[in-house]
Amino acid sequence: MDQGEKPARKGCGPAGEPWERGAAPHRGSRLPGPRSEPSGFLSPGRCPADAQPTAAETAVWNQVNAVLEEAQAVLAELQSYTGAGQEIREAIQNPADPRLQERAWSAVCPLVAKLKRFYEFSLRLENALRSLLEALTSPPYAPTQHLEREQALAKQFAEILHFTLSFDELKMTNPAIQNDFSYYRRTISRNRINNLQLDAESEVNNEMANRMSLFYAEATPMLKTLSNATTKFVSENKTLPIEDTTDCLSTMACVCRVMLETPEYRSRFTNTETLLFCMRVMVGVIILYDHVHPVGAFAKTSKIDMKGCIKVLKDQPSTSTEGLLNALRYTTRHLNDDTTSKQIRALLQ
Repeated sequence: MDQGEKPARKGCGPAGEPWERGAAPHRGSRLPGPRSEPSGFLSPGRCPADAQPTAAETAVWNQVNAVLEEAQAVLAELQSYTGAGQEIREAIQNPADPRLQERAWSAVCPLVAKLKRFYEFSLRLENALRSLLEALTSPPYAPTQHLEREQALAKQFAEILHFTLSFDELKMTNPAIQNDFSYYRRTISRNRINNLQLDAESEVNNEMANRMSLFYAEATPMLKTLSNATTKFVSENKTLPIEDTTDCLSTMACVCRVMLETPEYRSRFTNTETLLFCMRVMVGVIILYDHVHPVGAFAKTSKIDMKGCIKVLKDQPSTSTEGLLNALRYTTRHLNDDTTSKQIRALLQ
């Protein structure tokens, strides 16, 4: 290497192997080098329908597409979730007033039914993710080959992550969810003690309420669901090299980073939502990688350029990225390991 020449950065070559800036990606790869077109699953200005499934992808694509269509309705419901705070406060302040108790209960029950639907949707999302992981890591193709051959499925993987981060951002900023569910559980417990049976118990029984309680206790419940599902997928598929899964994730992270930090690609983002989409997908795959890989995403041996990824997030307005940076701070497994450099920790402080 000539004096003054910078060392190669981690890039998007097959299996996450680095390629120098200015060099083309490995032979046969269409993943983005500085002079190549961006990978189809995140091309700016392209809508999800642009990546059409091949005949081999259709079965999985149809299954996942049904879940993604429902995801839009789930997000819309969560965005409009206002809670029953006023009714609950009045009921607590006036415990002897049966009218206010009934009013609070009537307000909370349909909200808890909605929270149950969100939880049940997380289980369907988990199954969809598993189907995509199976399709994008199966032999005989390498992860980068899968991402090129099955761009429609790669796009769906990205859309699942976008939904997941969007859901969790909304949940984290809405304390009414926890308050409503806590009030519901307290009321159920109180009435059990008094031997009263409430109609809503048939909707959300005790076992379901316990599972929902664990789900909503998480700061980022959907991301936790996907992290657990990815970890379970790797542990159950012992004949599949773990690198097949982690390389798929690191390649997607690299694609997102390159598109965010390269002016030529950034200029093609047509709106803020497309930019957010790319950032959420990048953070999502980093977190999944960190949960699955034995040493995680922050070690020097990681195939993800964490400094570059954090930098592109910090280059955006804090209003759009603080939640994503918090996700890296608080939902990863290996950030505080000894293998994480002080420089990376400082970037996330």
